Amino acid sequence: MTYVVTVDTCIPEGTPEMDPLQRAGAVALIEDGFDSVRSVKGPEGVEVALLDTIVAVHPGGALLKVIVDAPALEFAEDTVQALVDELLERSALLADWTIERCEVELHQDLAKESLDAAEGPDAPPDDLAARKARHTAGPSGEGPANGDDATTQTAAVRTQMLRLAEALRSFSPATFGATGAGEGGAAALAAGALLYATDILVDELFEDLQVLTREDVAVAECEGPLWHLEHLPDRYALQYDARFARRFLVTVIAMTTRFTDGSFQRLGCVAEGLALRLLLNETTSTLELYGLLDDDVSAALDTFADRVYEGTDDQWLYDDALGVGEGSAAGPRAAPLAFGSWFTPFDESPADSGYVHPSAADDV
Repeated sequence: MTYVVTVDTCIPEGTPEMDPLQRAGAVALIEDGFDSVRSVKGPEGVEVALLDTIVAVHPGGALLKVIVDAPALEFAEDTVQALVDELLERSALLADWTIERCEVELHQDLAKESLDAAEGPDAPPDDLAARKARHTAGPSGEGPANGDDATTQTAAVRTQMLRLAEALRSFSPATFGATGAGEGGAAALAAGALLYATDILVDELFEDLQVLTREDVAVAECEGPLWHLEHLPDRYALQYDARFARRFLVTVIAMTTRFTDGSFQRLGCVAEGLALRLLLNETTSTLELYGLLDDDVSAALDTFADRVYEGTDDQWLYDDALGVGEGSAAGPRAAPLAFGSWFTPFDESPADSGYVHPSAADDV
């Protein structure tokens, strides 16, 4: 069975954060290490195949997504942890890094359902379209819970979102429109919902990447179900292949990592603007799903979007009616139309350069 294992690694405590050159070096070391491995002997001698990896390095460490084929979840997690430990120890520059988390992220209800239904009549469908519909509907197949269960579920999700809000270190409540001590409720819920939706977006983009890789086509030619990539500007649907999906996914991870580590200053490139648009859509959908999207929370998200998008404009990329030539822009602050510039920093001046992750940069 295929598992996506998430690994959080951190630089040693008390060590200065990595600069862009150091981050690029860390990416190269980790990716080279993974490239040298095809399969690993896991616990009890079980062979675990390494299918794919995504490496997103940030100033304080790296977030890794390791896709493996393993007979069970425990084998996947244990094998990946041992592999990453070994890769870090191989390099003097990474030997002191620590692994803070190594796990397959599963919704508890979905995990139990999958285990209980294995080989049974309620096993998840093989057809990807049917599986997507089932996933969208929720663990019960009928959307959120009803009655008292729905109230309990909504309260639990709200509590989790409010707790997550504290981790959004790059943005104060004022970024969401809160102006006083008594106005932070909607702002906190909106902030936490962004992080709650980030996990969903990243996991679903991984699924999009796997579909495109398996079919070896671009989005415009893809017959399988896609979560998000088909919602990017239609005019470039033939360009959204597996390589683009990988770069876009790394961009999402790098951008949201900067949201939480306090280093985000502004959007770094067109791809980040498009990624944020998908994240805001996912956030709104998730809040609606649990009945948490009221006028105040919606206004808080709108205020956040206005402030983060300030100085940039990519919405017009979705308008096929505009008669604008390739490489031009609709206005002085509009995103460039040229697809090849989407991962190019907005401003390459040393004083205020837009950040683009090394694995997503134009020369990858």
